[in-house]
Amino acid sequence: MTPTKNINTETLRNWLETGKEVSIIDIRPIQERVEWYIPQSIHINAYDKLKANDKSAFQGLHLEKHIPVVVICAGVKTSLIGAEILQNQGFEAYSLEGGMKAWSLSWNTAKITFPNFEIIQLRRTGKGCLSYIVISNNEAIIVDASLSTDIYEQILEQENLTLKCVIETHIHADHISRSKQLAENNTVPLFLPHPNKVIFDFEPINNNTILDLGSIKIKAIKTPGHTLESTTFLIDEKVLLSGDTLFTNGVGRPDLKANNNEALEKAKKLYQSLQMVLALDENTLVLPSHTSQPVDFDNQPIQTTIGFVKKNVAMLQLNEKDFTDIILQRIPPTPTNYLEIVALNLKGDLGDINPIDLEAGANRCAIS
Repeated sequence: MTPTKNINTETLRNWLETGKEVSIIDIRPIQERVEWYIPQSIHINAYDKLKANDKSAFQGLHLEKHIPVVVICAGVKTSLIGAEILQNQGFEAYSLEGGMKAWSLSWNTAKITFPNFEIIQLRRTGKGCLSYIVISNNEAIIVDASLSTDIYEQILEQENLTLKCVIETHIHADHISRSKQLAENNTVPLFLPHPNKVIFDFEPINNNTILDLGSIKIKAIKTPGHTLESTTFLIDEKVLLSGDTLFTNGVGRPDLKANNNEALEKAKKLYQSLQMVLALDENTLVLPSHTSQPVDFDNQPIQTTIGFVKKNVAMLQLNEKDFTDIILQRIPPTPTNYLEIVALNLKGDLGDINPIDLEAGANRCAIS
């Protein structure tokens, strides 16, 4: 019998990036599918049948024989069974190594260009984390690094860029920050909003701090609410890197690591911070640090404008009391392992911990 074929996440990522035809079959239970999925994948209710080794699990599914098939599950055991069944039916079928857990590190990019600067948006499509390389005159800063450091370093080399510094908008609760390691690898400053509870050295950023990059200026705007140190960054008066304060369809949650009274006070701070942000020019482009949906391999940036969210995100039109009431009523489940993740981000040292073990799961930083 021919051994069941595997495919690693990087190969599948490259297939999607280059537009190669592929059928991706998601066999997980529907409740897991709803939480997160791979773009372009098809869900089929076959999990129980495959666990029972039922050869009819894919009955009724119409696939093209000339297009390779990748079967995915949470891990790998059930997808191996599915891939073997499809191989025996004559398909070029693969099981995704590591399943959705491994896919959480997969990524793609989009580029936004202005006359005197450009921004590369790195989208961790398997998790919903967004990070940025801001570029002007071949100088670069990196904001909210959530991917392996070698990915950023490869882009810096390909684009012939000099890294000036690394910045965090806040202490993240849904992923392990790679910013400290990235700054250390490249011997550049690490800027964090002040005050901050981390136990390692950093360069503090205060409200109205100005950073120079090439021919542009980047202004820090303190926007507490999601966390007390949360800070957004206004780039050349044209683009706001909004962190987890403002998203394309919602706002940051104020409840993490807070009791009910603390969450209420943070919600009030969030409202006040949003009023400052919404007072910016309506054409200001908003680039958040997370998205609540898997990111397609379409090179289209995840973005909005101040004017659009003011008109279309209903909670932004409320007064403070109604806003805080709605926010606290809509608190979603907490991110998986968020207490451990925050503790590691404050420490700045992973030790022997594998980030994938902690980071698996849906992104839950937004309220909409």
